[in-house]
Parts: sequence; C-alpha cells; structure tokens
Amino acid sequence: MNSLNKSSQSHLKKPAWLKINLPKAGEYAYLKEYLSRYNLHTICESGNCPNLGECWQNRTATFMILGDICTRSCGFCAVRTGSPMPPDIQEPQRVAEVIREMKIKHCVITSVDRDDLVDGGSEIWALTVDTIKSLNPETTIETLIPDFKGDKKSLQKIINARPDIISHNLETVSRLTKEVRKKAIYERSLEVLKFISATGTTTKSGIMVGLGETGEEVNSTMDDMLQAGCSIITIGQYLQPSKHHLPVSRYVPPEEFEQFKVSALEKGFHFAECGPLVRSSYHAEKQIIC
Repeated sequence: MNSLNKSSQSHLKKPAWLKINLPKAGEYAYLKEYLSRYNLHTICESGNCPNLGECWQNRTATFMILGDICTRSCGFCAVRTGSPMPPDIQEPQRVAEVIREMKIKHCVITSVDRDDLVDGGSEIWALTVDTIKSLNPETTIETLIPDFKGDKKSLQKIINARPDIISHNLETVSRLTKEVRKKAIYERSLEVLKFISATGTTTKSGIMVGLGETGEEVNSTMDDMLQAGCSIITIGQYLQPSKHHLPVSRYVPPEEFEQFKVSALEKGFHFAECGPLVRSSYHAEKQIIC
C-alpha cells in the first residue's frame, strides 16, 4: 500500500500535544499593520505555521520574498501555486526597512519557488541580504532557500551575499520525495547542501515526519545531511493544510522527537530542533551560534 494513500489516514484525530496557541489580537494587529504598510508576506501566514502565535507575540517573523505565489505545487505546502507576478525590485528595501523598524536582531528570509525566472530569483535574494545588512548591520540573517534547480551560479549569488546561515530543506526522506515535493529531487537537494557547505557557510536542513517514513529512513536522512555538510537540523510533525493536501500518516509522539534529537546530536549535528510543532525557522535565533 502506498504510504501516502488517502483512503485510511485522512481522519486522524489530533493529539493533545499538538495544541496550537493563536496569536493575541494586539500582537497580530501590530505585525499585520507592518506587513500591510510595506506590502510584504510571511511564511508564517502563507504556510499556516503552527507557531505563528508564539513567534508573533515575540515580534518575530519569517519574511517570504518574491511574492506569495509558487511555481511548484508540493503536496504538503499551503502556499498558493500558479503564475507569479514579475519580481518587485523595491521589495528588498521594504524588507530591510521593516526589520529596522521592528528592531529585529535575527531575521529569517525565505521565498516561493520561481522556476519562471532564469535565475530562480537569486538576484533578488542577494539584493535582499545585501540591503538588510546595509540598513541593519547588527542583524544576523538566515536564508531558507529553494533548490534553484541546482544551478550553481544562482546559489553562488546568495553565498556571496554572506548570510550567517543558509538553509535548504530536504522536507522528507528519499523514498517519499517524488510524492511530497513534486518537482524536487532528493539527490539534487543534497548537492545544493554540499555546494553551500563547501564554502564554509553554516548549512542547515530539515524534514517533516508523519508522512509514512520509517525510523530507519529518518536516521539515514540525518546521515545524508551530515555527509552534505549540515551542522543544524530541524524535525517537525507534518500537518495537513487542507483536505486537498497529502494526508497525515501518523502523529509522532513527543518522546520520538526527543529520540530524534538525541540521535542527531550523537551523530554530530551541532544543533537539533526536534518536536511536534517545530518548523524550519523555529527558535532560529538560538542556532546562530552554531
């Protein structure tokens, strides 16, 4: 039976440990006002992040550049898919200004996939990092990037901008990649991570569990990340954004996440953030020392 078959797993009841705290009205309005004024997007909202409440109460957010429409249609992701608008050359300046106004000390930048662009949007990526540094010299930066179809010229543009951490997620184990990530290739993502880490840049990746993977496959994926040069790993529970997305195979209990963390650190990762509600940028500010 296909591990992602929808027939028997689409009505699993969420366990108590997956309780999500909604943002307080005041903090939600505070950030919404900034995002609306500067016409910016966050993956917190577009990706239905379960930590939106916690992060927004702490006045932190992960900015999503290059619009809010993705050219890929991954089975796990809540971000809209379709034909995006042309890149906004003023967007990097607006992102940098919001970071300055909010007095953010560590920012995370991500983006939709832009397979419609020759460079995948890497020019805007590099300009965003450069502009943030110019306006916010004390702010540290993590970039959570797409695979750019493995194009090394595009990757090098971001590396040259020198963010503190470059992250690219495998999202799932090798066997499930075709169904979960559609246009992505597991081995290509590993090559992206290898290329980044070979430059001496702190390199990070993450996966979701609860999609039908085995514990052995999770451990094998950790090994692949380490061999690719990753020093930081995140592992979180997959949550189905809608009935049109891939179903949850099972809800992984907290004790298994704790064991993932122990295993990751024993294998040699410098930092492991593992838990049911963990997402790529969760507690990212703590990882900057790695």
